[in-house]
Amino acid sequence: MPHLKKIVSSTLGAFLLTAIGAGASLAEDAAAKAAPVQAAQTPQAVQATQQSLDDTLLKVNGTPIIRKEVNRALKIMLKQTGTKQLIPEALKKAQDSIIEQLTDSELLYQAAKGVEMKDLDQQVKKALADNRAKFKNDTEYQTALDELLMTQKDLEEFTRKDVAINNMIEARFGSKVQVAEADAKKFYDDNRTKYFEQGAQVRASHILIGTKESASKEEREQAKAKAEALLERIKKGEDFAEIAKKESTCPSKDKGGDLGFFGQGDMVPPFEKAAFALKPGEISGLVSTVFGYHIIKLTEANPPRVQPFDEVKAKIVEYLKREKVRAEIPALIKELREKAKIEKV
Repeated sequence: MPHLKKIVSSTLGAFLLTAIGAGASLAEDAAAKAAPVQAAQTPQAVQATQQSLDDTLLKVNGTPIIRKEVNRALKIMLKQTGTKQLIPEALKKAQDSIIEQLTDSELLYQAAKGVEMKDLDQQVKKALADNRAKFKNDTEYQTALDELLMTQKDLEEFTRKDVAINNMIEARFGSKVQVAEADAKKFYDDNRTKYFEQGAQVRASHILIGTKESASKEEREQAKAKAEALLERIKKGEDFAEIAKKESTCPSKDKGGDLGFFGQGDMVPPFEKAAFALKPGEISGLVSTVFGYHIIKLTEANPPRVQPFDEVKAKIVEYLKREKVRAEIPALIKELREKAKIEKV
């Protein structure tokens, strides 16, 4: 589910997703081997479940790992695998795997607190703002939080831990890790067709007269009539970008309707089909989608190509560097576990 991916962030998210990956195979195996078990939920049982969300399952150097954190990670796992229920044995194994990963994350965070970070508050604030910007509105954002059993305060704490761990790992390993250009070139050559073949892309602008999903037939007809009138104005020579700025209901109107480059599969099918059928400079007729009525102008078209090494070298180096850093983390966790006091409750 896209909402979940938007909320889960980098380092802590990676550890949660590792646990989820382990649980995912368990979920799939369980679904294949046996019918799921679902306990009857009486009102009393539901109340007891809610009360138990704050139960401490484990203490890591005195810091509790609570049931809600485990449930949150389990919820992501079930969403990602499309599994609604687990047989008891698989559920227990998945929970144990998640608890182990949450313990590792807590140990990393405790180690991170010993690293000086002068601009931590600013980094956290920016990360929260960047995350919020991924959502169209407050309702979608709140829905994502609810799906993860999170409050805004939970997310702020999660993000602070995530940023702190990233800083600590970078300080500890980042400066020591080097990637030779020859290694980057080998990765490029080995994965040229897998990662660096770029399909045909087009750049287009559009004017949208939007309609709600719940719009009546009459409301859609009114939107269509307005879009048709705008199309006639364009055909008579009025500037496409100026009309987009004044009349379009899409946020792209601030850029004269410009959507930038996109490939096949990036847009809803009717819009994509119409855009790719145009030649640069051409303007479509009305295109109906779930969003409303569009008028599309194609501005550029790029044929399929293989991205040259120099264009992607920096990204490859950064990727390989991250992988080298990631490979150092298990040894760090082993060291932290050997010194830690981990108590089952």
